[in-house]
Formats: sequence, structure tokens, C-alpha cells
Amino acid sequence: AMRAASGGGASERRAPFVRDREKESARAADEAPGSALYDVAVCGGTLGSFVAAALAARGLRVALVERGAVRGREQEWNISRAELLDVVAAGALTEAQAEAAIAAEFNPVRAAFYGGFEGTISNVLNLGVSPAALVDSARENLESRGGDVLENTPLEGIDVYADGAVLRVEGGDALRARVVVDCMGNASPAAAQFRGYAPPDAVCMVVGTCASGFAPERNTSGDLIVTDAPASSLDLQYFWEAFPAGSGAGDRTTYMFSYLDADERRPSLEQMLEEYWPRLEAYQNVNLDDLEVRRLMYAIFPAYRDSPLRADVSRVLCVGDAGGAQSPLSFGGFGALSRHLARTADGLQEALSINAVDADALGMLSPYLPNLSAQWAFYDAMKLEPGATAVPGYDKEFISKMMSGNFAAMDANGDRIMRPFLQDVPSFEVLGRTLGTYMLQAPLMVPSLVAAVGVGNLAEWAKHYATMGAYTLATKFMEGSPDLMASLDELLPPRRAYALRRAFDAVRFGSGMDYEWSEELAIVKSDRAKARV
Repeated sequence: AMRAASGGGASERRAPFVRDREKESARAADEAPGSALYDVAVCGGTLGSFVAAALAARGLRVALVERGAVRGREQEWNISRAELLDVVAAGALTEAQAEAAIAAEFNPVRAAFYGGFEGTISNVLNLGVSPAALVDSARENLESRGGDVLENTPLEGIDVYADGAVLRVEGGDALRARVVVDCMGNASPAAAQFRGYAPPDAVCMVVGTCASGFAPERNTSGDLIVTDAPASSLDLQYFWEAFPAGSGAGDRTTYMFSYLDADERRPSLEQMLEEYWPRLEAYQNVNLDDLEVRRLMYAIFPAYRDSPLRADVSRVLCVGDAGGAQSPLSFGGFGALSRHLARTADGLQEALSINAVDADALGMLSPYLPNLSAQWAFYDAMKLEPGATAVPGYDKEFISKMMSGNFAAMDANGDRIMRPFLQDVPSFEVLGRTLGTYMLQAPLMVPSLVAAVGVGNLAEWAKHYATMGAYTLATKFMEGSPDLMASLDELLPPRRAYALRRAFDAVRFGSGMDYEWSEELAIVKSDRAKARV
């Protein structure tokens, strides 16, 4: 399973999926004669449908290429309304389409840790949305704007020339595009190639079910993150996430997940699933005989420290899971895409308008984000090393204690600190206040935390955190100097102006300053889960 997540070993030899032929005399127009030339070819039709619709909304000619049918899965995505509205703001969906896709809405959601902190928060990961409805709407918008959807079109590879890129289609005619956007997810052959087929630095393994048979009167709220037991003898600390499903008042989706690495000694998904069933009964206080399993889910979500990923060839841009634009603590997917969709679409439109499609120019759309890189310290503290639980004296409750202290510190600082952290947008202030309060409230835990993270990783975190501080100051300066920014935009040549705007995006998103907190975010305006009961 771990090899599947990484795409194999770095030592394996294979033909490149993306071939750089820019220096050859051949031209894309000659390699694919008679084919239409698209501004952008988006590869990957689930999350790619939102990217394609957003780009078409900006007047670009777009093709959405998918090896199978373009459709969303039946199992609902668990997201926050803010993430859904990010996709609306990017132009991929209308607000009416987004609202129509909401299958369940519930409040509050709970965070609780074995033997310690328990609390709730409203309007965070409190929506269950239909991927099928969202993808259908995005496709409709794409096609209404003149875009083409090419289903059942598997790719053999991509050739990059000086005048464009050619997408080689299995058993079909080649396609031409000025830029190729890789939305093929964690299994992207292009992303694997750009990473040298290296194994992931982190893995989140998930198993779960959507089942009916829960008491409707108790099925009106969600669990965001919960531990209800010490670490497993498999050297895994299990976390739970659960929420009402939109298919019925007694239906509930429950995930059990754990953070680990790609070490071959790690247990398999099958072993994890075997532990899921008895633990589900204890966690949800149910009898399995009373439940009817509608769907069984399992997945491996890899993460890489060197992210977001920059392609090393011209005319190719990796986004979403393929680009790794998320912290190692998140499941990726829709949330990894939504926050960055508008800035990516705007930037790509500008890059095409000035023909800035080389690797350096497109790489500016995948900048270093220190606030996401800083999250690796939390991942390091939330995983066990292989064989850890067999060591005499090892505290199997350490991770629950550490998480309990962390959440208690955020809770003490209020919603302004807790909410952005839970939505994967930590800022300099959020991390500073949380860790400062943690050290004051639980000083005896600090040495154990340092040991769990490791001195080297802690030094890396300090560099990321210091960069977050610098990015925060830079963002405040740029936002506070609109006249200066406008003047520079007019005076600089197009390529320099493009680079300046991408730098502004980088410091704003890399500091978490793109997140706009307000007291309104905590106000519960509707509760569809209760309405179903």
C-alpha cells in the first residue's frame, strides 16, 4: 500500500510521462496537425472540473481531459462553508449551485482527547456536500462557457515543445494546449516524475463507513477530531471524525485515521480495518448488528515536505493534491484546491496573457508557503515510530495528552485562534499564541514534545515560523501601500509586474493573512441535520 502511495521506488527506471522537447526543432503544431489549440488542458476530471470552470470563466479556451467518466462520487465530502464559497468566488460555481449541493448541515462539531480536553466549535467542517452535484454543476458551467469535456480519454503522456504542449492520447488523436494543468491527484504520473518517484514523507491512512441505524435524535452533530483510547499496539494513534450523512436522519459517516510514514514495517489498510470494527462500537456506543453499512471507504493520503510542487519543465502546472498544496494533517482533496483556486486561475490567466509559460513563471503559482510547512512539526508529534509501543515505559497516552494541551491552549485564546488552525490556515499569531499558552499551561509536557518532534525538525519549524513573521510584515506593508503597489504595477514591464503580484500572493497566503476572521463565522444560521429529524 505504501508503494502504491508513492508510485514505486526512486531507483525504478521508467519512461517519462512528461517529455521535455523544447530544444528540439519539432513543433507541437507539426506533432498534432489539425488538432484544436486550447489555452489550457486540465487533466483529471473530478477536482479538475472546478479548475476548468474557473479558467473558462476568465475567457480562456479550456479542455477537461478525463480517462473515465467525469462524475463525482456518491460519498459526501465533509467541508466548511468558507471552502465552498471560495469555489464560488473563483467563478467555478454559482452560489445557488453550491447551496443545492449541500446534503447535510450540522452543528456543533466536537474535539475531544482521551482523558483530557473536550470542546465544540460551530461552522467548521460542518457540511456534507454531494461531489456528484458539484462536479455536474462545474461541468455545466465549463461547457456553457465554450469549454470541451473529453471523457474516456486516457493519456499516454505529455510532450512539451517551444510552441505548446501535446497530450498523447491512448488510441486517439493528440491534443494541443499552451499550458497543461495537472489535477490528477495523488496518483498523478506527472507529479510522481517531478518528485523523482520518491516515497512520501508522510501518510495519512483512513478507513471508514457510511452506515444507517444510528439514533436520529443523537445524530445531529459531528466530531472533528477525537481520540478515545491510547495508542494501538500497531504503533498507530487512531483519530476519529464523524458526521451526519445526507441520505437519512439515522445515517452517519465515520472515519478512523492515523498519521504515519511510508516505512515498510507499517500495518496495512486491511489490518487497520480489522481494528476499526470493534473500535467503532466503543466509540459510537453502538452494536454493529444494529447498523447497515451503505459504503465502506479506505484511502491513503501521501504528503511531501517539498511542497507545493513545481514542475521542472515549461507549460505544466500541478495543482490540488498533485501539487501538494496542503499540510500533512489534512486529507487534501477539495480543501487543498478551494483555498487556492481563485489565485491560481487569476495567475494562470495573466501568465497566458503575457506568454509567461516557462517553468520559472508557472512555478510562481506554486510558491513556498511557510504556514503549511510549519505544520510538519505537528505531524512529527502526532505519529509513533515503528516499535514505539513495545518500548518499556512508553506512554501510549502521550499523543492524546499533547493534543489535549494544544487544544486547551487554543481554547484559552478564543475563536480567533482556534478557528483558522482547524481550517488549516495557521498564522504567525495563531501559532505564537497557541504554543506560548501551551508552554505556560503544560510546562512539563514541553521536553517530551521536543523529543517527539526532534531537534532537527524543530529547527526547521523555527525557520518556517520566522519566515511566517517576515511574510506577515510584508503583507501588512503591501496591503497598507495600495498607491505604491498600483504605481509599480504601471511602471514595471509585464513580466516584472506578474512576478510582483505572485510575490504578493505568496506572502499573503504563506502567512495565513488571506484568512479573514470575524465573529460572524461562529454564528449558526441553519441546521439541516436537525431539520431532517
